[in-house]
Amino acid sequence: MATLAPALVLLPEWGAGHLMSMLESCKRVLLGGGEAFSITLLVMRPPTDEATSEVEAHVRREAASGLDISFHRLPAVETPSDAAGVEEFIARYIQLHAPHVRDAVAAMAPRPVAGLVLDMFAAPMVDVARDLGVPSYVFMSSTGAMLALMLHLPVLHERITVEFDEVDGGVVDVPGLPPVPPAFMPCPVVDKKSPNYTWFVHLGDRFMDATGIIANTADALEPGPLAAIADGRSVPGRAAPPVYPIGPVISLGSSGKSEHECVAWLDGQPVASVVFLCFGSMGWFEAAQVVEITEALERSGHRFLWVLRGPPTGNGEAGAPDGSEHPTDANLDELLPEGFLERTKGRGLVWPTWAPQKDILAHAAVGGFVTHGGWNSVLESLWHGVPMAPWPLYAEQHLNAFELVADMGVAVPLKVDRKRDNFVEAAGLERTVRSLMDGESEEGRKAREKAAEMKAVCRNAVADGGSSHAALQRLSVALHRGAAVPKK
Repeated sequence: MATLAPALVLLPEWGAGHLMSMLESCKRVLLGGGEAFSITLLVMRPPTDEATSEVEAHVRREAASGLDISFHRLPAVETPSDAAGVEEFIARYIQLHAPHVRDAVAAMAPRPVAGLVLDMFAAPMVDVARDLGVPSYVFMSSTGAMLALMLHLPVLHERITVEFDEVDGGVVDVPGLPPVPPAFMPCPVVDKKSPNYTWFVHLGDRFMDATGIIANTADALEPGPLAAIADGRSVPGRAAPPVYPIGPVISLGSSGKSEHECVAWLDGQPVASVVFLCFGSMGWFEAAQVVEITEALERSGHRFLWVLRGPPTGNGEAGAPDGSEHPTDANLDELLPEGFLERTKGRGLVWPTWAPQKDILAHAAVGGFVTHGGWNSVLESLWHGVPMAPWPLYAEQHLNAFELVADMGVAVPLKVDRKRDNFVEAAGLERTVRSLMDGESEEGRKAREKAAEMKAVCRNAVADGGSSHAALQRLSVALHRGAAVPKK
């Protein structure tokens, strides 16, 4: 009887930034780890129809890849109706799947399971893995800085009894990071009375019970937080699970489609002359903010490519319980001030729908990136050596913005008024765009130099002999040695 290859069983959150990051990372194990594995992806039905359609599109594409990947759709569960916040909803909704996850993994016997790979929001399911006698790995799709904070959050919870913006000294100490001003703490933890905060403390505690942590980052990209975790400074007196920084993991394959109109427009622009503004799959702005952006871009005098999305529709998806309010295609006639397109014709392009961000960042004409600072977008920017101006909107993006400016040095700061729903005034954006793009700006020059350095860091890390390549080999060995047939 042929020996069955150990299975990696994945349980991602349904958002593309979570699902695809986990899947691409584990495909790297499948393709380059040196041992034979298969992948089984456990598919939860997302709580909205739009998210369900997106997940099914990802499944169809991966099923056609020819790789040893199978998909197991878990039974539907009831949607929590009383969640007070997005993060609480996601964590509770995922936890309701625990019995179905247990049944699915147990049914894999006699195939050995190398690991149950859990989304950060699914960390409490380390108990399911323990009951089945198989290893568990938390997958961190965000930064090493966010991982360091999550592990340290239960410690902070015991030490700091007031809100973070009331701490003495005006900063929060997270091992491995420069002192963090409370204004840059992630959205889920800014209100300790919120169930979101309680869940994050719980999740950070459960990270410590995993067999290991797989992180989409690299040692040389975030040396401070990763060293703090490895040295035991995150949770004094308790050793953290081994962290395997195997990133950056980004999908860089060609879409196979003809050149996109945005890319064709960039072909006619000088090298490093265009500032690119794009705010992720859920980023959109009210009309008042759009006016501020137009004024800033017009007055800056710089060339720009701006992906502008309209507000979510009122069809029930807006205000979705999991926070997945997807923008619509923008009506430029309604959103943009009269005459703006005519006045900026030739040096600016406003694109009202989806745009190929990776292809745009790879283009030689792009010299700077105004971004919401989601980690996947940041990694794409660093991979191509593009300096950033972070404009955080939700989730952990405020901490990302702090790290990019204060720790990595690859970005210039943008004044974002968090108390006004992350509002940015025209004068502040104009200053930042000028700093990012002007050749005489010392701040911009340093960010460009550091971004170029990080481009080399990212590529060296994943090359043969690089730190992430070595971490991938260690992970592959650990997975193979720990593989066990699930108990019934």
